[in-house]
Amino acid sequence: MLVQDVFSSDVQRILKNDKEIIVWWATEVECVSAIARLEREGNLQRKDVTLALGRLDSLLLSWHEVQPLKSVRTTARRLLRAHNLRAADALQLAAAGAASEGDPPSLDFFSLDERLLAAAEKEGFPIVTT
Repeated sequence: MLVQDVFSSDVQRILKNDKEIIVWWATEVECVSAIARLEREGNLQRKDVTLALGRLDSLLLSWHEVQPLKSVRTTARRLLRAHNLRAADALQLAAAGAASEGDPPSLDFFSLDERLLAAAEKEGFPIVTT
């Protein structure tokens, strides 16, 4: 867990049950963005930011990244037309499609974003809920 919030215990429970994490290549940047936003808004002190970034560096060593392949970009374009998604969410879902090797039922999907979850479910991914 990078920072404590209302979903922390739920996310920790999910990670305890499934330690294999697959993310799209920009996840690290998205995490730093969220931490920096919390700091700017006054919700994280500098020492907590340092701890969160250290936790992120440790987590980076254990997750698997889907690289920015042309097939991921092509799928993301289709997903943007098919679902109510932002660009980054479409890329995340497209990366999940690549990780599942075209077999969405073979890979559980987790997110705290309801629109992304709805699209993933429509694409055939089993949804992990909090």
